[in-house]
Amino acid sequence: MSMLERRRTAWAYLSRVAEGPCAPLLQLIESVGVLEAARAVRGWDLPEVLRRRTAARRHLDTAERDLELVGRMGGRLVTPEDNDWPAWRMLAFGRARAEGRPERGDGSPRDREFAAPLALWTLGSAPLSELTERAVAVVGTRAPSPYGEHAAGEIVGGLAGRGWTIVSGAALGVDGAAHRAALASGGRTIAVLACGIDQAYPAQHARLLSDIAREGLVVSEYPPGVTPARHRFLTRNRLVAALSDAVVVVEAGRRSGARNTAGWARRLSRPSLAVPGSIASVTSVGCHRMIRDGEARLVTSADDVIAEAGPLTLPVTAELAIARPTDELRGDSLAVYDALPAVGSRGPRELSEASGVALVDVRSVLPQLETAGFVGRDEVGWFRMLSH
Repeated sequence: MSMLERRRTAWAYLSRVAEGPCAPLLQLIESVGVLEAARAVRGWDLPEVLRRRTAARRHLDTAERDLELVGRMGGRLVTPEDNDWPAWRMLAFGRARAEGRPERGDGSPRDREFAAPLALWTLGSAPLSELTERAVAVVGTRAPSPYGEHAAGEIVGGLAGRGWTIVSGAALGVDGAAHRAALASGGRTIAVLACGIDQAYPAQHARLLSDIAREGLVVSEYPPGVTPARHRFLTRNRLVAALSDAVVVVEAGRRSGARNTAGWARRLSRPSLAVPGSIASVTSVGCHRMIRDGEARLVTSADDVIAEAGPLTLPVTAELAIARPTDELRGDSLAVYDALPAVGSRGPRELSEASGVALVDVRSVLPQLETAGFVGRDEVGWFRMLSH
């Protein structure tokens, strides 16, 4: 077995032993490497917190079989060591923890679940990092009204037609409508599962999941054979939010998984958006409450979503030939860019004070501006790459 294969097998082993998010194990891997971490788990040479988290499954070494099975299915295991790993998406977990944003009261899971996945099992050939470059999550109730299905289809069609990947959870209702609308528009979509990628869940979506794998990706942090469970759905929601630029809730009850996903979006500094409905509709109660309580911004179209999720996205119009590059900036991105001096650099805290944008949002916006070519970085801070 080559070194690369040994490392991938170690990731697969740890993915099963510490099912779901496990911040202490991630810290151990960062400290000693994945091979040594796997050895320590097998030998139980671990601190007490990790002994408790690995005791029940450390004897389950099915890594080679899991990798072989997924390979036969046309899938693969994507690890933090791979170029395909969506690293900048996962940075949000560490940033939010460092900033101390333990938002509660909206259905968000406990802090133990507030960690990036160890690795991701994927079904399909599309590159994960490429699919998540521009992505929006669309989620909602499992029992939508005809209006909800129509609204989801209209918004998703507009987004997919402009090159945005649609992320959702493959559940019945709004999730399924979002995936189908993306595929019907010739777009790409990602289904994030609360079980192993070898499980067609729900069973009614077996064909849909197959279509998604062909045109996009089916993704899970759970290894093959893991079955759905309520706590896994709640944990899954954080990945739906993490892989997206924004979360759109189309219809949701007062207590819903969709609202939980929106809560994760806020914790990870992603825009949380909601589509309004009839005041007489029980399926829109959750959306109305999120809008009323300031938990979500009201959106009614793909244009609204893009304005919130993609300030760096160029609209396709004939005027672009004479437009200034910075005309595409909106909201916090524009405020932070305008706060940069014409000459010289500024640090994030100075930019926060000058722009009025919260420090955590400044730190989120700056890498996006750098990726888009608007700003650069030196030993002092950030500077402009383009003028107005």
